Amino acid sequence: MRHLFLLITILFALNGYSQSTVYFTSEITPESLVKIFHALGVDPKGRVAVKISTGESAQSNHLRPEFIKDLVEDVNGTLVECNTAYWGSRNTTEAHRRAIAERGYDKIAVVDIMDEEGSMQIPVADTRWLKYDLVGSHLQNYDFMLNLAHFKGHQMGGFGGVLKNASIGVASSAGKNYIHSAGRSETNSSNNNQDSFIESMAAAAQAVHNYFKQEGKDIVYINVMNNMSVDCDCNGRPAAPQLQDMGILASTDPVALDKACLDLVFNHESTAGDNATPLINRINSMHGTHIVDYGEEIGLGSQAYDLLSLDEIEGDDEGGDEGNGDGEDDGEEVPGDDEGDDENSNGVGTVTAGMRNLYNVFTLDGKKLLDRSTSLDSLAPGVFIINGKKQVIN
Repeated sequence: MRHLFLLITILFALNGYSQSTVYFTSEITPESLVKIFHALGVDPKGRVAVKISTGESAQSNHLRPEFIKDLVEDVNGTLVECNTAYWGSRNTTEAHRRAIAERGYDKIAVVDIMDEEGSMQIPVADTRWLKYDLVGSHLQNYDFMLNLAHFKGHQMGGFGGVLKNASIGVASSAGKNYIHSAGRSETNSSNNNQDSFIESMAAAAQAVHNYFKQEGKDIVYINVMNNMSVDCDCNGRPAAPQLQDMGILASTDPVALDKACLDLVFNHESTAGDNATPLINRINSMHGTHIVDYGEEIGLGSQAYDLLSLDEIEGDDEGGDEGNGDGEDDGEEVPGDDEGDDENSNGVGTVTAGMRNLYNVFTLDGKKLLDRSTSLDSLAPGVFIINGKKQVIN
């Protein structure tokens, strides 16, 4: 059986790159949402914040309470949000609480508007545009964050995923202006330099990530790829989605996670009634992919990832030797699994059934060869772009 060798392993090491794991399931249900969180093998300890978007109106495509309820209860979480910087249904705490009640979020959990009592500054590692990140002051009340994002288009950022949810989403109303203006103002979001805004979002997302990487804290990320309009959930009258639902993805690396979702969209073969082109055009028009490029550049995460599917493979025999899809039994364990134990530290059995590597493969000139394939055996020897990185098949 042929082996896969990395062409630029040494270059990755020199540049601080690493191969991150992104989990995938095509099933979009409350049960699969809980399942993919458990696959991360991370134990939510202490006070848990579940960062969502509460949506601008009932017509917005925000994740519905009935969909996220089981996961929120599973982690014993508090739903957290911040007020918007623009005029609308959530620009004040009073108005936002009405919107929360109308959407039904207060019926499934306690909801904390983190900037209800103002903002607090947290440090940024990347100071190209921002001197600090300005977040809701209640952020200091939490030890663990589950960044639960709806992946979709966005009128200003091109797309919204976990990076936007960590940056604009966790920022206070004043902090949102500060990011949009690339550090120029906390009261005015004006900015005619798109890349400075995108890079400011990446820097702010890194600030939140680093905040929760302090001792005793942690953060994980989930993107739900459903109802993928070209418009954000901050739009009360979004355009109808033209791209069919794809699934749920999760990772501890926000750059790898958003990159994997972008790859699924950009690699999609559009058909009538399942058209990725409008979303791709929206992302490109705002230079939206720059956020993963810059996020990797500043050390927030890696665009190189292993895509592991939690879906059951039809015809698989339990205990078979298919391994990770490369034809070899590599004995790889799920992160957080202890050999010989049936449960991990949070009392939840680790997910292993049906887990397989998935590969998106392109030639160097951009021709797609494989889309979410479980094997690389069909590739002839050569150099390819596999899951976003250049690799060689011998």
